[in-house]
Amino acid sequence: MQRYKLPVSVLVVIYTADLQVLLLERADHPGYWQSVTGSQDPGETLLQTAVREVREETGLNTDDYVLSDWQIQNRYEIFEEWNWRYPPGTTHNTEHVFGLELPKTIPAVVSSREHLGYVWLPWREAAEKVFSSSNACAIRMLASKRKSENSR
Repeated sequence: MQRYKLPVSVLVVIYTADLQVLLLERADHPGYWQSVTGSQDPGETLLQTAVREVREETGLNTDDYVLSDWQIQNRYEIFEEWNWRYPPGTTHNTEHVFGLELPKTIPAVVSSREHLGYVWLPWREAAEKVFSSSNACAIRMLASKRKSENSR
């Protein structure tokens, strides 16, 4: 029996205080770079999904850093090539955006099943490199989030 993905996912932008952003290169699409992403499992909260996906995709323990729910949702059409992963008739996914702030860049341990490698880039370069427009938008928000935090 095939187990379908839920059409609910998280996007976790991992970044440093000086706005370096961690990107992962997809194994199933060389040249496609992204932040941590993943579908919610049945019975999981969105926070649990974010914690699990960060651990699975980077080896990082979110308990050691600041993980925050940015309270942003993006609804997008599922790429046709990945539609088979979802229940028949499912065309859209709702993505929930989180951020994970680290004090500095650190090595990631990527899952070779999912990713070919990783890179830390300044936020502007990272926003240009990712293939997903919602990922690029979330990365661009880092600068404005930092400005609003510094003005308090």
